[in-house]
Amino acid sequence: MSGRMIDVAIAGGGLAGGLAALAIHVARPELRIALVESGETLGGHHRWSWFSSDLTDEGAALLAPFRTTAWSGYEVRFPAFARTLSTGYNSLASVDFDAALRRLLPADAVATRRTIAALDARGIDLADGTRIDARCVIDARGIDSAPHLEGGWQVFLGRRLRTHAPHGLDRPIVMDAKVEQHGSCRFVYSLPLGADELFVEDTYYDDAPDLDRSALSARIDRYCATRGWDGDPIEFETGVLPVITGGDFAAFQAAHRVDGVARIGARGGFVHPLTSYTLPFAVETALAIAAESDLPGTQLAALMEARARNHWRRTAFYRRLGRMMFGAGTPEERYRAFALVYRLPQPVIERFYSGRSTPADMARVLCGKPPVPVLGALRALGTHGTPLTRKAA
Repeated sequence: MSGRMIDVAIAGGGLAGGLAALAIHVARPELRIALVESGETLGGHHRWSWFSSDLTDEGAALLAPFRTTAWSGYEVRFPAFARTLSTGYNSLASVDFDAALRRLLPADAVATRRTIAALDARGIDLADGTRIDARCVIDARGIDSAPHLEGGWQVFLGRRLRTHAPHGLDRPIVMDAKVEQHGSCRFVYSLPLGADELFVEDTYYDDAPDLDRSALSARIDRYCATRGWDGDPIEFETGVLPVITGGDFAAFQAAHRVDGVARIGARGGFVHPLTSYTLPFAVETALAIAAESDLPGTQLAALMEARARNHWRRTAFYRRLGRMMFGAGTPEERYRAFALVYRLPQPVIERFYSGRSTPADMARVLCGKPPVPVLGALRALGTHGTPLTRKAA
């Protein structure tokens, strides 16, 4: 990569960076791309899931080459009710993300185990002294903290296991909140990846970014035992994701800005504030970049900043719900916000997850039975201001 000018250099080979590289290559295969990742593989060690209704036809086409697991519906369970929905649900493992990108992108476009020392509007400097000169630079690296934003945390431990007998689960349980809450908003998430393979994740909406791996692992053991699932662990996944309830987005952008460098993914602010889902927004952003791949880097950077500001404005409703969840009532009542959404018609739920709730949808949520007492909820709308800062993992 050193010694020649390329068209687009992307720092960070996670979900956002990898999809941007693919979208550019599909739209403009003649462009020279560099996708630079510090880890051994693209995508790290993650599992991304999304609802079929999250994506446009163009977005679904971008993901079509990846090996995914898909289901024709899913379940949710709450203390007062359970529900089965027909919306399609999909999941992609990072190992399959890595394999597909290496197959689809030019061999010389992917560079893993390459530490980035610095970047600017004209290229990327690697720690080994290599310089990648580029017409356009995109920063898709993640972030460890966001002190200018406020909110709580989504903390989880996932376990993939091989069961000793068929588990009998034929569709995902996206949210099982009929479990002991342990002083938080807790639910268990289960994906049937095969007749004898499951992914089970214990998830919490908490005030602090603390993950007690041993406690969560023991709770997964107990949950599996109650379901009659006996098996051997294959791999684990942990995560601590921000649940954004407010903050100064202009200051967040300024803190991560490098003049002339476009920012995408979490670094750009393209996340669902309440659910922490990223894939629909990564797909949407990748397609937007591909459509404008001839732009000079400075113009693409300005375009992505404007898109991020618009995303912040149109997701204000979800930050408001987050303030209601975290700012009023007891932590063990927080699940009621999700239960309220799941009482509504399926199209409203689909738009909720995709970040496209209409004003009528918002009114239906806020005028329903609130997740916390009304006066407490109203007071909470401006009170939860914990900075989203944590030590790097």
